[in-house]
Amino acid sequence: MLRTIRAQVDRQATLRPAATYLIAPETGRTMSFLGLQAASRRLAGYLLDQGIQPGAKVALLMPNGYQTCRLFIGAMYGGYCITPLNMLAQPSQLSYVLEHSDAGIVFVAPDQLERLQQAAANLARPPQMVVCEVDAEEFLPAADAIGATPQAPGAEDAALMMYTSGTTGKPKGVVLSQRAVVSGGEFVSEVHQLGPDDRVMAVLPLYHINAQVVTAISPLLHGGSLVLPHRFSANSFWQVALAQHCTWLNVVPTIIAYLLNGPDLAALGLDASAVRFCRSASAPLPPAQHLAFEKKFGIGIIETMGLTETAAPCFSNPLSPQQRKVGSPGPAFGNEAKIVGAGGTANPAGEIGEIMVRGPNVMTCYYKDPVETARSLEPDGWLHTGDLGYMDEDGFVFITGRIKELIIKGGENIAPREIDEALLTHPAVAEAAAVGIPDPQYGQEILACVVLRADAACSEEELREHCRRELGAYKTPKLFRFVSDLPRGPSGKVQRLKLLEPVPPNAATT
Repeated sequence: MLRTIRAQVDRQATLRPAATYLIAPETGRTMSFLGLQAASRRLAGYLLDQGIQPGAKVALLMPNGYQTCRLFIGAMYGGYCITPLNMLAQPSQLSYVLEHSDAGIVFVAPDQLERLQQAAANLARPPQMVVCEVDAEEFLPAADAIGATPQAPGAEDAALMMYTSGTTGKPKGVVLSQRAVVSGGEFVSEVHQLGPDDRVMAVLPLYHINAQVVTAISPLLHGGSLVLPHRFSANSFWQVALAQHCTWLNVVPTIIAYLLNGPDLAALGLDASAVRFCRSASAPLPPAQHLAFEKKFGIGIIETMGLTETAAPCFSNPLSPQQRKVGSPGPAFGNEAKIVGAGGTANPAGEIGEIMVRGPNVMTCYYKDPVETARSLEPDGWLHTGDLGYMDEDGFVFITGRIKELIIKGGENIAPREIDEALLTHPAVAEAAAVGIPDPQYGQEILACVVLRADAACSEEELREHCRRELGAYKTPKLFRFVSDLPRGPSGKVQRLKLLEPVPPNAATT
């Protein structure tokens, strides 16, 4: 199998030309595999006519939509390196990414044009900007004369460049090859046993690796389809998913929390028996929420794990419910994994260390950053994930936290996730996140930020007593802060470092 996006689009356009690839629920518009192939060829020819040579970076600043997906797939089809820009990026971060990426052209939604122009105003080489309506039926209607499709890309050519969130410094450009993104889509298709009759509810933003590989690219491998709303809506999620005959759902823990706060399917008068499973990724799913979702909606959750640097999936629980383990993203699939200690040697089962992975889905490099590339990617292909965890006797990995987020109190390592999960067992708590804060006596103490359930009430002392029962006094947070929401990146992962703001004078202390 030729591992390029072009090969996969052409294969499906030959095997199943009239089959649906994409459904845009807001307009009811659909796109076939043959239509995707035609649009991809048109985009490649358009870019050549604009003087953009294959291999160049093509940026995208658009929300989910019919046009957005065509641009995303079409650029890679033509041998270009698509660079989706984070719709939530701050102006300074957006300016940095535009300059650092060397993007010569940006496709932008009309309501994002002014923001893009401001971000590019002081650049030495501002990119060309092409305004595209997200739901436009015609593809690049201003392009009347379209040139020939460029030569086919190779498997090792750059296909996708994604920028990390940059919460600890400047964003890093993760370069993924054609082989890597196709391998990621293949892993998803195989581990979930997906086929042409499968359709995914795709509510995650296309500027995140999960949405890109799991929902947009994997159907190119298994011949299935995706339903792509503009955004996630708790009010319409179930109605859209079931009206469009989705057989699986791809979400993150934040969405699961929202759905748990809403009505069950019986109250909505809906039947979800055709939904095979719900896939959760991008952040660890607390076991309490995992079990509550399955009980409330009757749909099994397959917890998985991936990174931008691994083209999304690298661990997944099995499809069989009897083989899954709640609290684990599963064993490695499609690649190798190991847990290493401080000296770099592999740890025995049950011992916590850094998680490392190796496989065809791993990134090529960090763009223009050889030092960070060498620090993260070993010469033999092993990638340092920065995640802490352990592997059990069956090869299932359990995540305990991030190396940079580890709380070290009085010399003892405390995983923030342990605090989170203890708090989530309290009936009044909807979300929780712990983080280490400076302390003159212990070096670090624990701050817990808590979001209460709607209409729930709970005092700080109640939470403290709950934590003492669940965790013991030493791991009980010193400070509690009630907040309306937690800071999250585009994947839904809590950005713990953003919790380290000055503690209000009325914060509780022990």
